[in-house]
Amino acid sequence: MSSRRLDIPQSKSGSRPPRLVRSNSSLSLTKEAGISKRRHDSRHRRPNATTVTGIVARADSNPNPISPIVTLVIGQETRIFAAHENVLSASPFFKNVLDTQFSEGETKRILLPNEEPEIFSSVLEYLYKGDYHPRLVQDKRRNTWELVEPAAAGRNGSGGGREAPTIYHHSVDGQVLKDTVIYCAGEKYGLEELKRIALRKQGLQCGIVASTILTSARYAYANTPDTDSKLRAHYLALIIRGRDTFKRSGTMQLEMFHGGSDLFFDLFVALCNHVDDLSVASSTQQDTPQQSSGNENGSQA
Repeated sequence: MSSRRLDIPQSKSGSRPPRLVRSNSSLSLTKEAGISKRRHDSRHRRPNATTVTGIVARADSNPNPISPIVTLVIGQETRIFAAHENVLSASPFFKNVLDTQFSEGETKRILLPNEEPEIFSSVLEYLYKGDYHPRLVQDKRRNTWELVEPAAAGRNGSGGGREAPTIYHHSVDGQVLKDTVIYCAGEKYGLEELKRIALRKQGLQCGIVASTILTSARYAYANTPDTDSKLRAHYLALIIRGRDTFKRSGTMQLEMFHGGSDLFFDLFVALCNHVDDLSVASSTQQDTPQQSSGNENGSQA
């Protein structure tokens, strides 16, 4: 089956979200189409100093250039990365590994076979620069946020264009939202600010098919703790706002049929809360004119 295109608007400031949903971010849905399970063509991959195999991650911003170098072997393709130890130690995860698993003077080599190189590249970029591509920029005058691609993207007549918001992940059957995976990586590595950035960037993405949203929601539930109240709530709010599309989605039907995730129970609760909120709002609107009319009659009397 296929689903209709639906652009989900930003929540209005005066609207009241479902009680279990506190996300104001939005995505837009497009008609479901076949999704390639192949890896991204290497020709379209963004060159980045932190991703080049065998090259030390950008050290020009490193506060201590003489810090020891740590080698990291990433993914099923065993891509080689390198970074300064003091930069990696900003992550509680890596600091614990470096402090407990190596003896003094030993060459430090960390294996992360379940990580995707593209995601780890973004994590390293964040550790060195405080953000990852594409950059998140705030327009203070309008009090809005936007994603900014580097100017080099438009050279050689390429016309620029925004980087694809989805990536291949070996553990997922299909594409998954890159920012969702980065958020989960931030959870794993103990980088709260990276999680905040990834969540805000995800809310700025658009043109995402319903099947990818559901796959990403499943990934989010599988890689965040039950106490997560941000990324999970973001997906619940997104599906509720796009319910006209999702209720016609064959992918949604299959996802619910197979189950195996807390996502759908949480979604059921959030939908119930949403209906309750609408009922309360409707009752309040109906009662207010009657009270006003009564006050007017009383004053005339």
